[in-house]
Amino acid sequence: MEIKFYNSLTNKVETFKPIKEDEVSIYVCGPTVYNFPHIGNIRPVVFFDTLRKFLETVGYKVTYVSNFTDVDDKIINKAQEEKITEKELTDYYISEYLKTLDDFHVKRASQNPRVSEYMNQIIAYINDLVKKGSAYVNGGEVFFDVLSDKKYGELSKINLNDLINGARIDVNEKKKSPLDFLLWKDTKVGIKRNSPWGEGRPGWHTECCVMIHSIFNGKIDIHGGGSDLKFPHHENEIAQSEAHDGNTLANFWIHNAMMNINGDKMSKSLGNVILAKDAIKEYGANLIRLLLLNAPYRSIIDFSDESLQNNKAILNKIEFVIKQSNLILNLNNINLEGEASKLAPFLEALSNDMNIPNGITYLHELIKESNIEIRKKDRNLDVIAANFYTINKILYILGIAVPFKKFNDEEITLYNEYLNAKANKNFELSDNLRNELIKKGLL
Repeated sequence: MEIKFYNSLTNKVETFKPIKEDEVSIYVCGPTVYNFPHIGNIRPVVFFDTLRKFLETVGYKVTYVSNFTDVDDKIINKAQEEKITEKELTDYYISEYLKTLDDFHVKRASQNPRVSEYMNQIIAYINDLVKKGSAYVNGGEVFFDVLSDKKYGELSKINLNDLINGARIDVNEKKKSPLDFLLWKDTKVGIKRNSPWGEGRPGWHTECCVMIHSIFNGKIDIHGGGSDLKFPHHENEIAQSEAHDGNTLANFWIHNAMMNINGDKMSKSLGNVILAKDAIKEYGANLIRLLLLNAPYRSIIDFSDESLQNNKAILNKIEFVIKQSNLILNLNNINLEGEASKLAPFLEALSNDMNIPNGITYLHELIKESNIEIRKKDRNLDVIAANFYTINKILYILGIAVPFKKFNDEEITLYNEYLNAKANKNFELSDNLRNELIKKGLL
């Protein structure tokens, strides 16, 4: 199968070929852990989890790494407000973040490195950049010399002259150029480490470079994240990796678009920030996940009553066909686990730059076909079984969990009693039995 992804570095859809045959390395920028994730933070998590499961399904061994930034001014400030240590704060929010990912049926990363665990490697990496002449020291701080990189802007397609003339850049008298970015910050507050330049902590843009350099030897297949990270974060990662290792860090840069709330950009000032844990309580993880995936990943999506209702209707159809198929297979003593023999069209859709909406359209076709068979008196059980196996595999890749179960003898007897009561028009008994079946999750 030929797999193609849109590469943000080249602005083209390109054929994907991994560095190592049958293996894929993925790095996705993780959270700064000082608060609960909001619903917009979950879109890249859900998308890259789906991409990973797709690649694993077609046969690749995937090493998936996503970091935790646990050294940051926001972390230090909040820890001081709450009168606890930075580690106590970050341990708590990391635990909560991982619980949220579990609730969203996200497969745990191969590794979740923390910045605090890589301080020595970060210092060594920055020191290498200084020795190579790509970074300089001033007043106990280290800056990357952007003008030393002739290719700077290759990811975001931003012109250096335009940046100099009009970009929003922090004023810092220690910089040679307003474009230069901080690699090592002089600080006496919070988490800090001794370095050749004095006590301090790393700048945000260096952390991911160092982790990729340390874990993957400086080159990966896919670097992912939200489009808001393209500039300056990912641009600055590329600049450092090219100066340090002579490459662009990743063969493919894949970015998902942002999310609006009822047509407006999510922001604290508008008061429309929805925490992921609250969204799960209100709508359920399956519905949120389906909404996040059922749109082109490079397009902005809108979290609204309309989009929720549309995707809820799809989810209802999925749940109905799984329950009905599960019931029929149980009553006919057919194995609930089998080969997803009709999966190819779904995988073909995802192989075309993760066209998940097309994949969901194919899922609709399977559901429709199953419902037709379910309503027949003379059912084709082979069709129902094949679709059941395939639909469940699709749901696994999409991260939508619809449980099904093997009935025991007592449950089969209960269902047959319900059918007999219904056939004999004993409505009171059939209603009672039906309620009991619903409580047991059999209907």
